[in-house]
Amino acid sequence: MGHPTSTASEQTLFRISWPLFIELALHMGMGIVATLMLSHYSDLAAAGVGVANQLISIFILVFNVTSIASMIIIGQKLGAEDLAKARQTARTAFGMNFWFGLIVSAVVVLFGSAFLSFFDLKGDTLAYATTFVQICGASLFLESLSLTLSAILRANGRTKVSMVVAVLMNVLSVLGYLVAIFGLFGMPITGVVGVSWTIVIARIFAVVVLFYFVYRYLAIRFTGTHLIKLHVQDIKDILVIGVPSAAENLSYQYSQIVITAIVANFGDASLAARVYINNISMLCYLFTLSIAEGTQLLVSRYIGGKQYDRALKRGLRTLKIAMVASFIVSMGFALTGAPILQMFTADPAILAVGIPILWAVAFTEPGRAMNIVLMSSLKSAGDAKFPAVIGVISMWGIAVLLSYVLGVSFGYGLLGVWIAMGVDEWFRGIFAYRRWRSRPWEKKEKAAVPETAIS
Repeated sequence: MGHPTSTASEQTLFRISWPLFIELALHMGMGIVATLMLSHYSDLAAAGVGVANQLISIFILVFNVTSIASMIIIGQKLGAEDLAKARQTARTAFGMNFWFGLIVSAVVVLFGSAFLSFFDLKGDTLAYATTFVQICGASLFLESLSLTLSAILRANGRTKVSMVVAVLMNVLSVLGYLVAIFGLFGMPITGVVGVSWTIVIARIFAVVVLFYFVYRYLAIRFTGTHLIKLHVQDIKDILVIGVPSAAENLSYQYSQIVITAIVANFGDASLAARVYINNISMLCYLFTLSIAEGTQLLVSRYIGGKQYDRALKRGLRTLKIAMVASFIVSMGFALTGAPILQMFTADPAILAVGIPILWAVAFTEPGRAMNIVLMSSLKSAGDAKFPAVIGVISMWGIAVLLSYVLGVSFGYGLLGVWIAMGVDEWFRGIFAYRRWRSRPWEKKEKAAVPETAIS
């Protein structure tokens, strides 16, 4: 227990990615399960919580990007066989997310209701969303710690450990949802309030267990000193990747807020259909996310070890796998049609709006796969500014603008919005492909050579 161990150098993409796939499946699955359960409780509750979750996700990004950036930096240092600096970066990342978590929790608790006003929600939908944000907002601090600890384990090759925690956390969550929504064991039905408190309890559990595993497998301890004395160079390295990534992700979330406001004008049926189809879309890119994150870990190690050709080939191989898988899954959903949406709702108005969107999903997902795999790989190679610049331009210049033009001006409604989002994903994906083939890490290394010589 006193000796840190890393399995990083021994792992293939499959060994890294299959636990990530299961973990992501459980994470997404719980969102879908919660939505399904709430839809049986109330379609308005499902819509309200779905929108509130979108708001919560924006704030989670503040510390999620620092954990991902730290995972990349740790991976690069492990690739360079510098274990001491990798551990130092882990402690710095923990300290950063500790403070980010406190700040974000305070902001959501104090201003959550005001932020919800941007979504143009009304009546019971707004009431459900407000309840969810107020209760879950305070526990975002725990989410920040959980993300950091999971990132440290993953960077060291311990993807199975974070998967085990996800399994246990989701079992706990399912039991809580059953009690809250269906009154299991004779308990009173508490609806959205009960679901929200279940999430808080599950987050507490996850943090405690992750602390234990980080100490057990990596022998890393966190003390009060690590919250105050943060390594400046590590902070800079994390922010070099984290700030552009945060800008890109926040831009995406804010653009989705605007798009949600556009969809809200189409009526409650369109809003509910968007929530349900977003859950279906997650299943389409679940596999892509898992192998993209596995590739991100491998690329960071290859770049740290200066194995540049290996990094290039790994990214391209993963791209082919992800695009084929996304197309097959999304086409399967499109061909199945109504039975998929009927798992969520029997409302004929929602079904009428949602079924045609499944074909737009089949158009969108291969482009999203290209975008996810290559943009994340570029960040692992230290090229974080390019994804941010292209992302901001495309999200607002294509996704938002075209959503309004097709959805409102041309009257295609939610279908027009989904087509616009698909064009955005393909545009960014194509640019990412061209950037990846240009080997940007080599340009960065050449630019650094004169600086090294001068110093």
